[in-house]
Amino acid sequence: MNSRWRAVGPGLLFAGAAIGGSHLVQATRAGAGWGFHLLWAVVLILIIKYPFFEFAHRYTAATGESLLHGYRRLGGWALGLFTGVAVVSSVINAAAVTLVTASLLGALLGLEWTLPHLSLLVLGMVAVILAGGRYQTLDRSMKVMITLLGALTLVGVGMAIAHGPAGDMAAPRPALWTASGIAFLLALMGWMPAPLDIGVWSSLWTLAKNRSDHRQASVPDCRFDFHVGYMVTSVLAVAFLSFGALVMFGTGKALSDSGLRFAGQLTEMYTSTMGGWTRWIIATVAFITMFSTTLTVCDGYSRTLVGCVRLLGARRKWEDAEADAGLVSYLGVLLLLMASAWLVISLWLSGLKTLLDVATITAFLTAPVVAWLNFASVRRAPVPAADRPGRRLTWLAWAGLVYLAGFGLAYLVTRVI
Repeated sequence: MNSRWRAVGPGLLFAGAAIGGSHLVQATRAGAGWGFHLLWAVVLILIIKYPFFEFAHRYTAATGESLLHGYRRLGGWALGLFTGVAVVSSVINAAAVTLVTASLLGALLGLEWTLPHLSLLVLGMVAVILAGGRYQTLDRSMKVMITLLGALTLVGVGMAIAHGPAGDMAAPRPALWTASGIAFLLALMGWMPAPLDIGVWSSLWTLAKNRSDHRQASVPDCRFDFHVGYMVTSVLAVAFLSFGALVMFGTGKALSDSGLRFAGQLTEMYTSTMGGWTRWIIATVAFITMFSTTLTVCDGYSRTLVGCVRLLGARRKWEDAEADAGLVSYLGVLLLLMASAWLVISLWLSGLKTLLDVATITAFLTAPVVAWLNFASVRRAPVPAADRPGRRLTWLAWAGLVYLAGFGLAYLVTRVI
């Protein structure tokens, strides 16, 4: 058991990346707008996406190489396809989480800066922390942040349950099975618990931890680490939806599309149940949570894109091309990603909600591609037969592929009609 707890790290980084826009924003919006009536969607998508995230940990533990190598072994076309998805997703997702973080920073410090200026400050802080490209900095800080946020959120939800719903739980809800309703459903599920392409980050973080610990974690140890992180993300997803339902639904209040206004409403949700004395604590924790997400998003995508470029240019598919092998390459991609994200924030005029919906819907529509690549990689060499998914996990993966592709197709049809 000691070896399993020593392996814990990448799973919590996964949780840190996930518990951001999907939980703080989208799950809270779901609860505030629909009460508990979208709980089924959150639970379903957590089950549907589970095998594809698990495959990323499984592949690296079984082979000692990153999932990017698995894509390359499928063929250059597979890695090229994923690289295209990652390039688009990286800019949109980095811009979205940075915008939320900047809004929370402005609310926390009472700064009357514009969101582009606040975003530039956030990205500058991220660049300083990640300048060394060190895994240990992320690993240690994330364990503290996740523990603090999880404890406060569960206490807040418990107090909200004891207090009772703030609004009328029988209040009318927006229609779900319309074009706008389906769009929100996809936005909720697209980032819940996270975009599927961050499975590659888990793979790269696992390798980084192995090098840091000077040991190769076993498949059971890596799966234990993954399950710890996935359990945390799942419990908190339900908690945030519950918080929105208990504190906002049926009150006649709506969550604002303005980033700074939304940040204030989010803080008010906690303080209304836990007392005004918690305002600064909650505001700080909310900012730290989103800041940690911005950290992991910028680090994860930078590692991924460097690895993609190196493997695409490798003469042999098994050449070493890990993303953190060269600090200069890592920093170059990191700065380019940040500049692109900041440009999107500066030019985007439609508000926080719209940008988040674009990011999350994009994540859902690209999910079948990444899901299939993960599934195909873990079912063939070099993964030993004994470490490949069993029958039940295989059937769950097939069902997940059908669901992701079918729902995405249904959305595209409704947009055309």
